[in-house]
Amino acid sequence: MINFKIVTPEGIIYEDKVEKVTVPTTSGEITILPHHIPLVSVLKAGELIAYKAGVPIAMSVAGGIVEMRPGDKLYIMADTAERAERIDVERAEAARARAEELLAQTAHVADVDFARLQAAIEREMARIKVAKKYRKTNYVKN
Repeated sequence: MINFKIVTPEGIIYEDKVEKVTVPTTSGEITILPHHIPLVSVLKAGELIAYKAGVPIAMSVAGGIVEMRPGDKLYIMADTAERAERIDVERAEAARARAEELLAQTAHVADVDFARLQAAIEREMARIKVAKKYRKTNYVKN
């Protein structure tokens, strides 16, 4: 089993012993199993799935660091993370639409502003995808 903890600036999102965790990284999606070698990677916006008793626990994550430590300790420090069952799809779609509108309105947007708006769009798209997928299936709600 993996001692798994995911935290954001707002606090602990999830903490438990799990069988495996699939994580979106900037290098691609990886699945971490017990006895994985130590690892540090950059988290990207997408779907994170932890498996407990064979049941997937889905979350939307964006930005941050993934760290696998010796002794089967997996820590994720994310900029944002949200359990699938807690995502408000309508709010996420409205936020994505606002970011896309701002991006379209600004003809000469600074590179920093463009990157910030693009990151916001990616974050909201990940939330929407995870929430809609969750509603089609019956992931555990613990």
